[in-house]
Amino acid sequence: MTEVTARRTNRRGLATRENMLEAALKALATGDPGAVSANRIAKEIGATWGAVKYQFGDIDGFWAAVLHRTAERRAGVLGRHDSGAPLRQRVAGIIDLLYDGLTASDSRAIENLRAALPRDRAELERLYPKTAAELQSWGQGWLETCQQAFADLDVDPERVREVASLIPGAMRGIASERQLGTYSDLDLARRGLTNAIVMYLEDSGSGRSEQPVIGL
Repeated sequence: MTEVTARRTNRRGLATRENMLEAALKALATGDPGAVSANRIAKEIGATWGAVKYQFGDIDGFWAAVLHRTAERRAGVLGRHDSGAPLRQRVAGIIDLLYDGLTASDSRAIENLRAALPRDRAELERLYPKTAAELQSWGQGWLETCQQAFADLDVDPERVREVASLIPGAMRGIASERQLGTYSDLDLARRGLTNAIVMYLEDSGSGRSEQPVIGL
């Protein structure tokens, strides 16, 4: 194979890979549990399961690549923060970002895929080690994003870790209410969550390290 032919073949392979990833995200975003099928996704773009295996190795490699693609697309958005902004503005910015992001197409695709994966962490790591590693990297990446967002403020790093663990689950609940329809005021809910986080982080400044109250 000549160098020119090799480059052309490589470009075709990359194009096929890109098409498969985009087709997967589009199919998964429908919310249809049946869309969590590499064979079905391949057929939608006129490919075969063999082509998927050639590009990604196995189903684990395929799902890991799909998740990694979504991480690449949101990396720049999550990393933005105004170093001169006050604490409240930074917290509100994170809350608003997730409020919009969790109803976006990529987020719907992620939720559909995750719903089909094993819930038990040990089983997930045994059956889908690459996918599990990708999901685990998200947690670390999110923590680092939150740490960077508040790095120049006088807040307790441990409380930042706690808040980083709290926010995704809390916002998924609010986003779920938004999608299902609710009589609750979700703007009020976001404001309440923002206020609670701001107060918690503000109270941790100046080297304070209050012990949590137990038994209330």
